[in-house]
Amino acid sequence: MLLGLLEQSPSHGYELIKALGTLSNGFYTPSPGMVYPALTYLEELGYATVEPDGAKKRYHLAEPGKAHLEANRSRLTLMFNRFKHIARKMDWMRQAWSGEPRNLGPEGEDVRTGWVPEFVEARQAIRQALLDRTDASPAEQRRIAAILARATDEINGKPCA
Repeated sequence: MLLGLLEQSPSHGYELIKALGTLSNGFYTPSPGMVYPALTYLEELGYATVEPDGAKKRYHLAEPGKAHLEANRSRLTLMFNRFKHIARKMDWMRQAWSGEPRNLGPEGEDVRTGWVPEFVEARQAIRQALLDRTDASPAEQRRIAAILARATDEINGKPCA
């Protein structure tokens, strides 16, 4: 994720810490003790370069780092999407806990999260259905897996078999 952020713009370590906190809407803000050793490691690998910037260091994405990002683009996209999801969910939870009324947009979506109520309800229902079948037999697990595979294909716009 640090390389992905450096791809967007060269940054100081503190800026990277803040960027990760912002991406997760404050849910996860790494400590300097996590970020600076990781940046040093990325520099040692040749994935990042460092330029002095006064008393600070500004990190840049190096060519090997770009190649590494491209080779792992789907993982990076997944990680960033998870952070975005967490940020939206935290907004939704804060809103629910505070008793703040939902601010709905023109299509019925929650303005803060972008989620329509039926999407939230469907996600909750599928989680509950899966939890209710925790002790399912192997045959039942396979039946459920086939249903989920078809649903996944449909969500991803793939033709169903």
